[in-house]
Amino acid sequence: MKNALTALLLLFAWAQLCLAETVQRVVDLPTQPGVTQRFLLLTPPDAKAAVIVFAGGHGALNIDDRGGFGWGGGNFLVRTREQFAQQGLVVAVIDKPSDVPNLNQRRQTPEHVEDVRAVMAWLRAQTKLPVWLIGTSRGTQSAAWVATALADAPDRPDGLVLTATILSDKQERAVPEMALEHLNIPVLVVHHENDGCVHCRHGDIPQLMDKLINVPRKARFAVQGGISRGNPCDAWADHGFNGVEKDVVESITAWILAK
Repeated sequence: MKNALTALLLLFAWAQLCLAETVQRVVDLPTQPGVTQRFLLLTPPDAKAAVIVFAGGHGALNIDDRGGFGWGGGNFLVRTREQFAQQGLVVAVIDKPSDVPNLNQRRQTPEHVEDVRAVMAWLRAQTKLPVWLIGTSRGTQSAAWVATALADAPDRPDGLVLTATILSDKQERAVPEMALEHLNIPVLVVHHENDGCVHCRHGDIPQLMDKLINVPRKARFAVQGGISRGNPCDAWADHGFNGVEKDVVESITAWILAK
């Protein structure tokens, strides 16, 4: 009898643990006529906020039906998605839309804004939670562009986090060149002090912060430490917060959830 009771208790504990696990699924959301936006959704129990995360590079993650990544699995925001979920955030890892091969020349367009806007509306309807945008590297050009384009809209994002921000760029508009002065949502800027990417020099951060003149709350986190490997603009360099992911994720989440 004692052994049977012990087994029953262990089974109950296992069932509770399973119920408390993060649920992952792939979502294909119609956003415009003939266009769908795919994203990988991670839903933890007792979530407190939702985030849409934008990878850098060309942005074509090519998420398959099982949630695998054809490209970009090592990107900072992609590889830390489960860590963000463990901190109590619903995470939507956004891919490129169905009508283009990647996000090159698409990040700063009305079409991109409408695709992301539809994802935000879906998340709010499904979760009843505030929705933030988080970008890293070229993903900051997506997140900041969408936020500025919707600055005066009632369905604007609830907050913005920029990590390893593109601060200078000869091909596309860099983030400090956007209409950041129109933002009226909380903005967090996270940057490694030794970021060696030519587009993301830490010394150029003040020009970004100086434009955030109307936000209700802002902060700048200067990251140190870690292990830098390979190309200075790659995900495993200081640019991608290699070796300090846990601290960065926890700091971002704490700031998002701060009252």
